Amino acid sequence: MKKFLKTLLFISILIIVGWFLVVRYGSGPTSESKHQLLIERIEAMGKLELVKYRFSDVLEHKNVTAYLPDASVLLIVKADAVGCIDLTKLSPRDIVVIRDSVSIRLPDPEICYVKIDHQASKVYDTKMAFFREATLVDEAFKSAEKEIYKEVRNSDILRQTKDNAIHVFRPLLEGLGFPKINISFE
Repeated sequence: MKKFLKTLLFISILIIVGWFLVVRYGSGPTSESKHQLLIERIEAMGKLELVKYRFSDVLEHKNVTAYLPDASVLLIVKADAVGCIDLTKLSPRDIVVIRDSVSIRLPDPEICYVKIDHQASKVYDTKMAFFREATLVDEAFKSAEKEIYKEVRNSDILRQTKDNAIHVFRPLLEGLGFPKINISFE
């Protein structure tokens, strides 16, 4: 019996030490990624970003079918819209200097981009989506992107871009020694 207890104690110690080593030094699931990253295109940028709007859209998107229950998703979508002026369109004839005055004709403001911030956006609820959830969420984000782009075009982002361009260029031209400044747009 004594030999049995010693053997049992020895096996118990081995199990405890083995468990401790596995917990302490055992590795959990790991992931590996191999990338083959290539530069696809290099472009010269000449767009001066002057204003950034942040939009939020609360969206309930439904997928109605005749033979299955209606699937729906509730999203809160965050998006950024940036107004800019493309300075590559500026030519020497757009800048006129006469003694102590300068006239500059800037290109019309434009919407540089409208981009959904997927990290700040959230999927709050899905109902009856089951295996259609990924497709439903994708459709909802596309719908939100269209609606946000429409709202951006209806906003005053282009007027704000013009105002900000004047606030940027006037001090710059004054710093160059021009007391009389005329800034206009195409």
